Amino acid sequence: MKTRIISGLIMAPLLVILYFGGWLLWAAALLIAVMGVKEFCEAWETIDVKPSKTICYVMSVLLFLTAIPLEIGMPMASSITTELVMLWMFVAVAASCIYGWKINERGTYDAVVTGMSLMYIPFFTFHMVLIDRTAFSKLVWIVVIAAFGSDICAYFTGYFLGKHKMSPNLSPKKTIEGAIGGLLGSSLLAGLFGFIFMKEMLPICFILGLLGGAAGMAGDLTASMFKRKIGIKDYGTLIPGHGGIMDRFDSVIFVAPVVYYITSLFVYVSGL
Repeated sequence: MKTRIISGLIMAPLLVILYFGGWLLWAAALLIAVMGVKEFCEAWETIDVKPSKTICYVMSVLLFLTAIPLEIGMPMASSITTELVMLWMFVAVAASCIYGWKINERGTYDAVVTGMSLMYIPFFTFHMVLIDRTAFSKLVWIVVIAAFGSDICAYFTGYFLGKHKMSPNLSPKKTIEGAIGGLLGSSLLAGLFGFIFMKEMLPICFILGLLGGAAGMAGDLTASMFKRKIGIKDYGTLIPGHGGIMDRFDSVIFVAPVVYYITSLFVYVSGL
């Protein structure tokens, strides 16, 4: 517990990145994407599945370069970035498939895991940048609040009230009571943030906290699923007490797309 607290304090300066946003957030998200996909690919290598780290690295960088029109404020930047991301998705899947052509050297899973790695980690993480470039860029804080808030609230609720196992095969310590506490806690925390900083978005903040908290739990369980099947405890050792980048940000990368798309839908429907 002491090690986890110290590690959490060490990571606290990352909140500065959320405050300034812009290119700083872009660079941080890209770093998380590249390091996360590295850990993910290396985890698969332990069971003799060999995804292409080269393709993953190159395509991760190319994905984040598609945000340049947004970052420099080009005319029609949103449309340009959308088209570039669609092109990126085609190239990412095609490159992963082509990687598997050497059937005498590689297995089918090598190609499949390459493509999945790109969609699961860099693409999900990229939504942090997209949120930051909307008119409601402060909602990038909701991503962190929902992910970490639900985790903390679920931990304490489960510790004191937990009786019924939620997913014993994936995460034996998680309980249904803890999950409910986590969802309520993340919704209240997100609502509190909205009340203080974004009163015009207060209702959507509560919703984002609730659904984002659920997404965070899904992200955590998904990462656990892969670890259980691969047979590892942590994805890495970069952060003492937490493991690797994927062990710490597995929930964040799941929450980011949920916050982005729900916000986009809200803006479209409300006409804001």
